Amino acid sequence: MASGRLITRAADRQTASAVRGGLRGALRIAALCAVFGSALPVSAQAPDDCRKPIYLTFDTGHMAVAPLIADVLARHQVKVTFFAANEATQAGDGSLGEHWAPWWKARAAEGHAFASHTFDHVYWRADVPGEPPRFRVRASAGPRAGVTETWTAAQYCTEIGKAASRLEQITGSKTLPLFRAPGGKTSPAFLAATRACGYAHVGWSPAGFLGDELSSETHPNELLLKKALREVRAGDILVAHLGIWSRKDPWAPAVLEPLITGLKSQGFCFRTLRDHPQYRDAIAAKTPR
Repeated sequence: MASGRLITRAADRQTASAVRGGLRGALRIAALCAVFGSALPVSAQAPDDCRKPIYLTFDTGHMAVAPLIADVLARHQVKVTFFAANEATQAGDGSLGEHWAPWWKARAAEGHAFASHTFDHVYWRADVPGEPPRFRVRASAGPRAGVTETWTAAQYCTEIGKAASRLEQITGSKTLPLFRAPGGKTSPAFLAATRACGYAHVGWSPAGFLGDELSSETHPNELLLKKALREVRAGDILVAHLGIWSRKDPWAPAVLEPLITGLKSQGFCFRTLRDHPQYRDAIAAKTPR
C-alpha cells in the first residue's frame, strides 16, 4: 500500500511539473485566443444542430497530462474518442494497468468513446509475401518490446481484441469496433485483414495531426495552435496523445484549452466517432440493443 501511495505522489508531481511547463506557453498563447476565439467555454450543441462536426481523438502515452486533459474536456463539455494501449507511463504502471483503471472508468461515466490501439502498441512494419496473409510487426511496449516478429492476421486481430477487452473490463462499456494502428502505419492487405476480423481502422485528417509528437524546438506550441485553428475543417479527425515522452514543452497544458475554445468560436462542435458518417452505421450494427 505504501508503494502505491509513493507512485501516486510521483505521478502527481510529474503532472504538476507538466502543467507548470505548459503555463509559460499558455500565457503566450492567450494573445492568440484574442484573434482566434474567446477563452470562455461554449455550450455544447445538440447533435441535430451540429453543422461543423470535428472528431478529437487521443492515443495513450505516458499519461502524466491525462488528469489535466480530463479536466479541460469536462470543463468545456467536449466528448472525445480514446484509443488505448497498455503503454509505459510515468506512474510506474501500464496505461491500462490498475493505477489508471479509475481514470478510464471516470471517462466512461462522462460519455467518452473507446477503441483499441493494440495492447502492446504493436506497429505494422511490412507485409510478408504469400498466403495466408502475414505481417512483420514490432511492439513498443510489453514483454516483446523492440522485437520484430512475423504474425498472422489472426494474431494481430487477437492483439487488437486484447486492448478492447481490457477497456471493457475496466469501464464496463462496450468499445467501438474500431482500432488505430500505432503510428497510423498500415497497408491495403493489413487493413483488409483487420476488417475481416471486425475492426475498421481510424487514421486522422492531414490538418488533424496536432503535432504533439514533434520536437518542441522546431514546432513550438504557439505555432501548432495557430496552424490547427487556421487549417482544421468540418469532418476532420484530430489526433493527440495522453503524453509524449520526447517532447520537452508539453503540448496539452499549453494548447488543448485554447484549441477547443478557438475551434468552438469558429462554429465547430466536437463529437465522438460514434457519430462519424464513415463509421456510425457499422458501429450501430454491432451495438447490442
